[in-house]
Amino acid sequence: MATGSWCKAVVMGLCLSVIGLNPSYADDVPQVNHFKVGVLANHGVLQAKQRWQPMMDYLTEQVPNSHFEVVPVDFNGMRSQLLGHDLQFIVTNPGQYLHLSNNFPLSWLATMKSRKHQGSTFTIGATIIVRADSPIRTLQDLRGRNVVASDPQALGGYQAAMGLLHKMGFLPEQFFGQVRFLGFPLEPLVYQVRDGSADAAIAPFCTLEEMIATGLVNQADYRVIHPTNPAGYDCEVSTQLYPNWSFAAADTVAPKLTMAITRALFDLPADHVAAITADTLGWTAPVSQLKVIELFKELQLQGASPPLYQTVYKWMAKNKEWGGVLLLIFIISTIYHLWLEYKFRQKSEFLLNTERQLKDKALQLERLQSAAILGEIGAGLAHELNQPIAAITQYSEGAMLQLERLGQDNPELYDVLGKINAQSIRAGAVVHRIRGLLKRRQAKTEPLDIVLVVKEALALLRRELDRANVQVNVRVQGEPFELMGDSVGLSQMWVNLVKNSLDALETCGDNRVRQLWIDIYFQPNEIKVLVIDNGEGLQGQASELMASFASTKDAGLGLGLAICKDVVTRHHGSIQIENCQQSTQALLPWQQGCVVTVVLPKG
Repeated sequence: MATGSWCKAVVMGLCLSVIGLNPSYADDVPQVNHFKVGVLANHGVLQAKQRWQPMMDYLTEQVPNSHFEVVPVDFNGMRSQLLGHDLQFIVTNPGQYLHLSNNFPLSWLATMKSRKHQGSTFTIGATIIVRADSPIRTLQDLRGRNVVASDPQALGGYQAAMGLLHKMGFLPEQFFGQVRFLGFPLEPLVYQVRDGSADAAIAPFCTLEEMIATGLVNQADYRVIHPTNPAGYDCEVSTQLYPNWSFAAADTVAPKLTMAITRALFDLPADHVAAITADTLGWTAPVSQLKVIELFKELQLQGASPPLYQTVYKWMAKNKEWGGVLLLIFIISTIYHLWLEYKFRQKSEFLLNTERQLKDKALQLERLQSAAILGEIGAGLAHELNQPIAAITQYSEGAMLQLERLGQDNPELYDVLGKINAQSIRAGAVVHRIRGLLKRRQAKTEPLDIVLVVKEALALLRRELDRANVQVNVRVQGEPFELMGDSVGLSQMWVNLVKNSLDALETCGDNRVRQLWIDIYFQPNEIKVLVIDNGEGLQGQASELMASFASTKDAGLGLGLAICKDVVTRHHGSIQIENCQQSTQALLPWQQGCVVTVVLPKG
């Protein structure tokens, strides 16, 4: 017995080896193709699998070498999985089929016959549900109300109701106060109405009756708005009815296989467990979708492309590697663009600054040329005027000596000759001072009494001040001390400042009292002088008015303030011109006019 058993085992092992090593036998083993069928999970994923998996098992039995698997999805999931070629077949409503067929090549195989309603193929519609005690009675009463629906792409759950409103003359987009889309499953739509979270629910045809039959809700608690009960149908509906669900194949499926599947669907007996579980009497030839197409035309839905961001997102999900590369290129390009824009802005600012500097240099060159010309004119004037001025000085001195020699006692004539002599000396000093200013010669410094210099400047302009009825007030505060400085330059500065104030006061057209105050403050380390008038104030920027050859006067040369600034700079001081209203100086006598602040250091 042991020997016989051993022989049988050897023979069997040899046979199996021969069979395993025989290529022709291995080729005869059939290959099973796996197919995924996407179905709308309008009552949830678990219910969809329980309803449709027997149908998939039936197709597996009827179609040789094939295995079918149900994949519950929502509207967006069906589109994305078709885009990723994860689904080979779909079972959906005709509205979704038309949407998808605009972007995917689909073959329509069959239309489902309802197990209710005497096997009708038109069983998709919308039912508008409200509470039984709701004040809403008609479609008109729904205006401005809060409504819930399953999805904007749901034919029976939303689009059919929009078509009804459109036919009734309403604008669907502006009719409701708010529309919230809850997705699948459908039961929460009715629960929202029950709990008062929504005024009405747009549910697919027979949803309410199915929930009543399963004991989820009570029939007496709800009403249907705009109800109709077509002959031969078991449920109330608010809209017209559209074709039932369709079975469609993607273009990746071979035509021979689609014919086998279509034949199997048509041959499905009504009493088969797959038909009973799927709640259908079987499948028939595709029904015309004309009503759905007309509805979409009314609502302008057919051919409407999805939002751009959705298309980009789905493409990125399908092509992750290329999407990552493109995203990286986009980020790098954006950074490079920002860098270029930053560099361009830098260059632009540099060019603008350079252009401004060139303009400033050109203006400075023009001023230097003007100063050079004026310097030559000043030199000529100094040369030409020195002789007559010297002659006047000598004649006045000679006359004064002659009076003393003759012993004639005429103090008035002697005083006049003294004034002529003093003014001729001053005139010569002024001419030399202007020439020194233009040619940048070193000024002569000596101990000065600022109060005396200011009063001498006022004495020179006394006649003009009196003619203009200007009230002059000189106030001195602090302990006076002498200052090392250029007497001619400082005198010329005070004359220019007082003359500017006088010109400003003369232009006043009203009847105001014209006043000029000069406040002199002796401080421990400096002297501050304020020249304040109540004229018209500054007519331009102070920095521009202090530039050479800049003037607001028709007959002005534009040298007065420039000379004043030069004199103050040579004394290491500061000068500031501003309107009284914007002045930072405290205790000004008025708020109109102009104030000039001159600060001269003690050393």
